[in-house]
Amino acid sequence: MGKTPVPLAALPAASRLVVPVMGATGGSGRTSAAGLLARGLAGAGSTVILDLAPRLSSPWPAQLAGQTARGLAALPPGEPLSRTAVQQACAVHTTGNGASWHVLSDGRAWHEQPLVLPEDPAAWYQLSAIGGWQAVVADTVHPLAHDLLAARSSGHLGQTRGWYELPFAIPVLCAAATADGIQALQQAVMTLHAEGLPLGRSVIALVATGDGRPPAAVRAGATMLSARTAAVVHLPYDPLIRAHGLNSGRVRVRTREAARQLTRAVLTAAYSAWGQPLPDAAHPAPISPAIAR
Repeated sequence: MGKTPVPLAALPAASRLVVPVMGATGGSGRTSAAGLLARGLAGAGSTVILDLAPRLSSPWPAQLAGQTARGLAALPPGEPLSRTAVQQACAVHTTGNGASWHVLSDGRAWHEQPLVLPEDPAAWYQLSAIGGWQAVVADTVHPLAHDLLAARSSGHLGQTRGWYELPFAIPVLCAAATADGIQALQQAVMTLHAEGLPLGRSVIALVATGDGRPPAAVRAGATMLSARTAAVVHLPYDPLIRAHGLNSGRVRVRTREAARQLTRAVLTAAYSAWGQPLPDAAHPAPISPAIAR
């Protein structure tokens, strides 16, 4: 029998913690980490997952099935939005301890015309500000290391830097707990360091692909990364998630414990950077409709 978890300290009502979950490659366990984080942060305040993936490549649209939520299609770009409209576009899920969290995704039929989702993180920040959430978990899809190099070559800001520069952002960098996964993550971290981004408020999530002890390369990489980042958290392999999906609520005890560790690592990094309690959220500056689209 596991220990009863200590309740998380509530986030201030006027705060907004932004947690972009990013990976250097596909298969990094990014979506699983995002889902576990949303469940964990829901115990500290109102929480939403923003699904940034195209509809047919994302598992989140299925979360809207059976609910009246219309998803992102109900929020036309360039038009005024109310908090009620934004929240009603979301699916609502309840954790085992009664806390609820939202999912904002594209829940339309597969054959509908694809939506043009904004790439600029500032547009998603504006949307989360309108929705009034205290914790915002962004399930991103861009490969962060490639994005940084491409942005440098083009002279643009880039999505990774854009997420890092949002107010009160604690990025979570994911990788499969394999030799290839840790190598890709180490290369991405080197790129982040070269670009001058604040690794000290980045949290690493290493997602196991099977039972057993992590390979030696993963253990060595975790040791190196723990010295450069806010925390390294190991998320165990969970066959219940593989078989039934994250939203079924059927997860192992050790998965729940790892999710609590990840949640606390994110909050600890935020408190170390900005103090506890977190300051009030910044009001987003207007952006042009062209960017918002």
